[in-house]
Amino acid sequence: MIIRSMKKITNILGAVALFAAPSVVMAQTNYTLNGKVGALSAPAKAYLVYYPSDSEHIDSAAINSGAFSFKGTIDAPMNAYLIINKKGNGIRTSGLQVTNLYLENGVIKVSSPDSLTNAKIQGGLINADNARLQAALKPVSDKIEAINKEYQAAPAEKRNSKEFIEDIQKRYQGLMDEKKQASLAFAKANPNSLMSLFAIKNVQGATPDVAEIEPAFNALSAKVKSTKSGVEYATEIAKLKRLALGAMAPDFTQADTAGKQVSLHDFKGKYVLVDFWASWCGPCRAENPNVVAAYGKYNAKGFNIIGVSLDQPGAKDKWLKAIHDDHLSWTQVSDLKFWKNDVAQLYSIQSIPQNFLVGPDGKIVAKNLRGEDLENKLKELLDK
Repeated sequence: MIIRSMKKITNILGAVALFAAPSVVMAQTNYTLNGKVGALSAPAKAYLVYYPSDSEHIDSAAINSGAFSFKGTIDAPMNAYLIINKKGNGIRTSGLQVTNLYLENGVIKVSSPDSLTNAKIQGGLINADNARLQAALKPVSDKIEAINKEYQAAPAEKRNSKEFIEDIQKRYQGLMDEKKQASLAFAKANPNSLMSLFAIKNVQGATPDVAEIEPAFNALSAKVKSTKSGVEYATEIAKLKRLALGAMAPDFTQADTAGKQVSLHDFKGKYVLVDFWASWCGPCRAENPNVVAAYGKYNAKGFNIIGVSLDQPGAKDKWLKAIHDDHLSWTQVSDLKFWKNDVAQLYSIQSIPQNFLVGPDGKIVAKNLRGEDLENKLKELLDK
């Protein structure tokens, strides 16, 4: 799965009215972040990365005898990544030290005798609550780390084994579910903490389940829900509810490879898979043979596909070549706007591959069908 932004940088292994509209608690956040990590000096640099309004913001600071400092003003408290690069050549490289923290009013202190891996973060209620949450999550986090190490230590032959991969994935997913439930339990027990809102957002993943996150959000205090972050998240949940199973799939119109305008409503009366992908997306290309097989088997029985490509501006040739190379014989559309594709925005796409199976009545009947799941669902629906 390809995820839209660097928000997953630390990963090793993706009703319109929820409540009466609250008045937004607007207060700028003025933060100071002081660090003392080991005894590094130039060319080493520290970087602070965060995402206001879903855009990436990067600050850098020189390190002198391990010390560095950042100051700034943001619209609301938010998650950030503190990164140290001993070579001082940016964040798009290997060998980085990374830690997660929250920017909030006041002074935040990050200290460690050697590296960010062992850093202690002090300052602010959100960071204090995050420390409590991470302590509660540590048992399952340790198990997840152990699985990652098991995979990395396995010989190449074993890592190519289907049975080994399936076992790793099954255990890993079980632990991630356990981690999710622990995070939601923290949110339920701490309804007045802004960290609880962030905990809910952190566990939703790239393809959130509204039925799971909406009750957790609604259980938060009015004070938390009325913050800027809370109001924005309420809007996000409202958008996601439009894409829930049983909801009418949002209609759209976009140009195909020949420039002809194609609309979702053109396929009314048939099952149609709205399939988000891109020529540059490795996992999408790896999944395409499964989609080709399903199309070949069920197209004559009323199954169609609209491929929506998130290819980049000026990359039409790459898009067309991928269609040809992967034998994608169904309808393909794109506006070549990358992640800003109009249909992707309409469907709140934050990762690809991703898909929505729409029924003859225009309602969403399934989402994110991978591998054999797509064929199995079509068999259930069309082999009657």
